[in-house]
Amino acid sequence: MSNILTVTQLNYSVRHLLEMELSQIWLTGEISNFSQPVSGHWYLTLKDDKAQVRAAMFRMKNARVNFRPQNGMQVLVRASVTLYEPRGDYQLIIESMQPAGEGLLQQQFEQLKAKLAAQGLFNQEHKKNIPTFVKKVGVITSSSGAALQDILNILQRRDPSLSVIIYPTLVQGKEATQDIANTIALANARNECDVLILGRGGGSLEDLWCFNEELVAYAIYHSDIPIISAVGHETDVTIADFVAALRAPTPSAAAELISRDQKELARQLEHQFAKVNLAFDRVWNEKAGFFKQLILRLNAQHPTRQIQIKQQQLLHIEYRLEQALFRLLFNKQQTIKELNFRLANQHPQKQIERQQQKLLQVEQRLNLQINQLFIKKQQRWKSFTQRFERNPLPYQLKEQQNFFAKLAQRLAYAIEKKQSLENQRFQALCTKLDGLSPLKILTRGYSITQTEDGKMLTSTDNLKQGEKITTQLKTGKIISQVVDFL
Repeated sequence: MSNILTVTQLNYSVRHLLEMELSQIWLTGEISNFSQPVSGHWYLTLKDDKAQVRAAMFRMKNARVNFRPQNGMQVLVRASVTLYEPRGDYQLIIESMQPAGEGLLQQQFEQLKAKLAAQGLFNQEHKKNIPTFVKKVGVITSSSGAALQDILNILQRRDPSLSVIIYPTLVQGKEATQDIANTIALANARNECDVLILGRGGGSLEDLWCFNEELVAYAIYHSDIPIISAVGHETDVTIADFVAALRAPTPSAAAELISRDQKELARQLEHQFAKVNLAFDRVWNEKAGFFKQLILRLNAQHPTRQIQIKQQQLLHIEYRLEQALFRLLFNKQQTIKELNFRLANQHPQKQIERQQQKLLQVEQRLNLQINQLFIKKQQRWKSFTQRFERNPLPYQLKEQQNFFAKLAQRLAYAIEKKQSLENQRFQALCTKLDGLSPLKILTRGYSITQTEDGKMLTSTDNLKQGEKITTQLKTGKIISQVVDFL
């Protein structure tokens, strides 16, 4: 009798069991006995044709519900199961509530979305890239829907050159799911479009449900042609939007995304043409400036210009030479004056005469040297003049060419000699290497013995009886087994 429980203990245990086993559940049923006291909480009963259960939804939770519950209304709720211990009645604590029709579909939508996301169908790396310039577009939609007309009107207005192929399909109802998947497969089999637009106009969640089916999601995922999902209005979101390469808010927006605005293309072309013209003008100005620089350099380095420069240098040298001679003559004259002054102040007369004689000799020698120097300078000036008149540039060029030819012959001879020496050295090394080759040693009657693991056998220290060894001869190998060794 040790397991006797009180009613309080029983209800407490049952409440904890219910909350642990059924923490969160989804439940659909009909509302009855709905009431809302001044506290703001909702109290109601959920029932079907065979059973019922009490439920409560607190004020903080029911404030998020966007409709007013009524008796007889079918709803879908997410709730936790618990037990009201004072009365022993189990009840539901509702977390969220929505009308049963769309609520069930929304639950199925979230479950399928989570499943496909876990399988990687929504990953960006699996999505095909939309071509930059589309030449042919396929439209998968109802042939009688307004969405098709919107797409065609926008494509005709923005890009009349764009080819359009219509793949008619059902876009609503149970049969639409298979029809959409088959149409996507057909478009891929024909492979005549650069991109596909899958869409329809707006509608309720039930109307758009065929675009939330797993079959359609896998058809989009396995399509080799990139697909743009354009289902419903901007606020409508489907599974197809997550799997497709690109989602457009509306069918019209999808047409604008893939079509090229002819006016914008013309504007871009004019902009690019202007950039090309600017680039051409810049290159032309650069090349023209460079050409002018080359002309200036050519004029500065022309032989006639060089001769003129040399003539100016000769004139400058002649002028400096004349100035040097004048200064030298002036200095000598000053020296003579000083000597004469000193001579006039010296005695006896004999010294004066000797000094005069020396001065006369010095003067003669000086005049002779001056004349000789002047003659040499004149001859040198004539020689410079004759050399520049004969234009020595071709002669110097020929001398340089002969010099470079001799250098080329010497270089060729040195290369040939160096190559011969290196060949002789290489042959000597090859002969030495061949003499040291193990195979060469084998030809003289020697052999190489290895153990089973490929190690060279040089002694019997690590050799065991019964071990197999391999002996390499000049030709062939001998595999033997050790019987005994000394």
